[in-house]
Amino acid sequence: MSFLSRFVRNFTTMNSSATPMNVPAGAQTATIAAGCFWGVEHMYRKAFDNKGLLDARVGYIGGDTSNPSYRSVCSGRTGHAEALQVVYDPEKVSYRTLLEFLYKMHDPTTADRQGPDVGSQYRSAIFYHDEEQEKVARDVTDKVNKQWWKGKVATQILPAGQWWDAEAYHQLYLDKNPSGYECPSHFLRNFPALSE
Repeated sequence: MSFLSRFVRNFTTMNSSATPMNVPAGAQTATIAAGCFWGVEHMYRKAFDNKGLLDARVGYIGGDTSNPSYRSVCSGRTGHAEALQVVYDPEKVSYRTLLEFLYKMHDPTTADRQGPDVGSQYRSAIFYHDEEQEKVARDVTDKVNKQWWKGKVATQILPAGQWWDAEAYHQLYLDKNPSGYECPSHFLRNFPALSE
């Protein structure tokens, strides 16, 4: 792990969730939702640590209240999704690769549900940060819907609005609690490469 990655990870672990992520020059941000954010963060860190992922943070996006808490988001009344925001080096990993991984690691065919977790906070969504991300998100979604998920994809593609960091104890949760809850729909599927 690089010095920068260790620094950012340690900084994230030690500080409250109100501290924004460090986005080095040239780095980009991706924001996705795929059910319980503990497992999503854990899988992205395992897959992309030392392969372009500089930092990852769990939090809330897509809702209509300010400063949501875990308890309020879990009520389903705030409109927020449990989500993952990653800072990545586009020289080492592409946005397209991060989205293809999203479609392999969760079930995008169930609206407002992942496994036993039910509610709008567990929806599948891609929150794009610019026009290029939107274009890639729509292209990848169209391809995986036709080639992998056979027309059943329910993933939302939305502009990234206000992001709220989850409480500090949620960050790196499964690293700190290896026997903690993991959604049973979070596992890596073995799909063939997407064709053009």
